[in-house]
Amino acid sequence: MERRPGVPRLLREINDRAALELLLTEGPMTRGQIGDLTGLSKVTASQTLARLEERGLVEVVGTQAGGRGPNAALYAVVSSSAYVAGLDVGPQMVSTAIADIHGRTLAEVTVSPDGNDDPVAVVHSAVVKACKSARVSLSKLRGVVIGTPGVVDPRSGDVRFSFDLPAWHEGIHEALARDLKREVTIENDVNLAAVAERSAGAAKGVDNFVLVWAGRGLGMAVVLDGKLHRGRSGSAGEIGYLPVPGVPLPEDVRAVPGRLPSLAGGLQSLVSAEAVAELAQGYGFAGVADAVAAGERGEPLLDEIAHRLALGVASVCVVLDPGMVVLAGDVGKAGGRALTERVEEAVARICPIRPEVVTTAVEGNPVLRGAVLAALEQAREELFAS
Repeated sequence: MERRPGVPRLLREINDRAALELLLTEGPMTRGQIGDLTGLSKVTASQTLARLEERGLVEVVGTQAGGRGPNAALYAVVSSSAYVAGLDVGPQMVSTAIADIHGRTLAEVTVSPDGNDDPVAVVHSAVVKACKSARVSLSKLRGVVIGTPGVVDPRSGDVRFSFDLPAWHEGIHEALARDLKREVTIENDVNLAAVAERSAGAAKGVDNFVLVWAGRGLGMAVVLDGKLHRGRSGSAGEIGYLPVPGVPLPEDVRAVPGRLPSLAGGLQSLVSAEAVAELAQGYGFAGVADAVAAGERGEPLLDEIAHRLALGVASVCVVLDPGMVVLAGDVGKAGGRALTERVEEAVARICPIRPEVVTTAVEGNPVLRGAVLAALEQAREELFAS
């Protein structure tokens, strides 16, 4: 008979992973509950928990009363078994959050680069300050995800181009990993906002949607079949460059050493926060929120903003047919339902697809939240595989 000495070990690894995943997603459970939900026998469930306890990954956190006999022990994943860091890096501020393996935020720190344009120094300082605030050793971090504006090359992991962060270039990804002595992931900030939206926002559980971010810049994240679609070069979703009828095209978008590319023209010139603020002033409002509060008097401004947004949304919908469009960023949040309803109507007038258009529902900083969630996914995978 053929002997397969690796099978028992493989089965143990599968059982250990199943128990850890269950405890992380569902919370504290008894041995019997773990056995029932994983299909493991009582003996196997006990052996699995004993191994995980010995490795310092699970612990008894209480008891649960049952029928006759003693109370059953409740097991949970040890919070200190791994920590993660998520960062939202912008030109003026860097926000960092430290979370435990359960996703509980232990500290959130925002610092200014103070003119320092060295990405490695800026990130190192931000992570160290956040770890100190959370009372977590830097060596305990198992996942670090950094959100930045711009195009991130999915092959190298480097920022290929960022108008707001010109010092972030090829080689920074490797330099950050070397400095922090662990793997680091750089991701487009709008993509991370979409990760947060699908986890705990308006697109929770939705497999196909796009998130349109209208703020200082204009960007879009594409989620297809539950996964981010980045494109071959990482440029999927750069709708600021979308040609729009009646609007001049950018003169030259190429990134050339010593010269920043032109961002004038295209959809960006119509619905960025700066463009919308200028439009609002022409209607006699300080901003979108004021127009919403003004009721009927603010409707013409909202109609115009919705029309402009619809040009981009309709273009995306006839290609991807996403089903749901989430409006985020300063403009999307300020416009709320008054704006989303108008965008939905405007899109339906100019294309055969009528997507559901909703406002972002993520509390706090969605980019930072998405970075933490992405880091947690990495840390848990490492924990399961260890």
